[in-house]
Amino acid sequence: MDNILFDVSSDIVIITGVCGQLGNSYANAFLLKGARVVGLDKKQTELNKDLENFYSEKYFFCESDVTSKDSLREALKKIEIQFGTPTVLINNAAIDSPPSSPSEENGPFEAYPETSWDKVIDVNVKGVFLCCQIFGAAMAKNKKGSIINISSIYGLLSPDQNLYNFRRERGEVYFKPVAYSVSKSAILNLTRYLAVYWAKHKVRVNSLTISGVYNSQEEDFLLAYCDRIPIGRMADSNEYNGAVIFLASSASSYMTGSNLIIDGGWTAI
Repeated sequence: MDNILFDVSSDIVIITGVCGQLGNSYANAFLLKGARVVGLDKKQTELNKDLENFYSEKYFFCESDVTSKDSLREALKKIEIQFGTPTVLINNAAIDSPPSSPSEENGPFEAYPETSWDKVIDVNVKGVFLCCQIFGAAMAKNKKGSIINISSIYGLLSPDQNLYNFRRERGEVYFKPVAYSVSKSAILNLTRYLAVYWAKHKVRVNSLTISGVYNSQEEDFLLAYCDRIPIGRMADSNEYNGAVIFLASSASSYMTGSNLIIDGGWTAI
């Protein structure tokens, strides 16, 4: 019974931002479960080419820009030729201002650049909106689909600026920027809107809210982060795979418009 519930072997899964740490992990998880996977990204990496080589008949990489409707339309045409109409969409592609960004991006809110705001909102919100328009519409027409929008704890709560005290103590002016938080909050209500809009077309739409993933971050940041989170560590990149399999499969067949939080207890405080 469990195998039937979590079976995704007949699914055609689109993953945006597939060349990133989590995108690659999601792709591996679905391929191991027998699904056909389409990876979307602006440029393929060597790590992603390994998926193509190992799962030659099940994996298809499609170069695409989530902020361009024309690019996504072309991607859909290629996907339908390669595999057929997609049944699962994971809107994973997103950008943020990393700690190594120019100082103006990580400075005070009052000086946050408009260009940085536009770039983050363009990818993180418009990109999800366009992918849902193109791929979600195809699912709705086919009357079958599950859309999983990846959000963040910073879409629910304000970033904890105390995590960066170590940078300020060494003389830097540093604040976690505003745009990422706003973009991930927007995803939550886009999810609810589409869940209601497409419910009668048998397309479920849910969001997955996650916390930080270990990626060799600076030691002082790791110490501060792990001290703040109840579980005491950042997530490993594979620890959200079970959630996306669940949301894609019939195990969550009565779930739509919901937000699944997997955050090591961050939002429980």
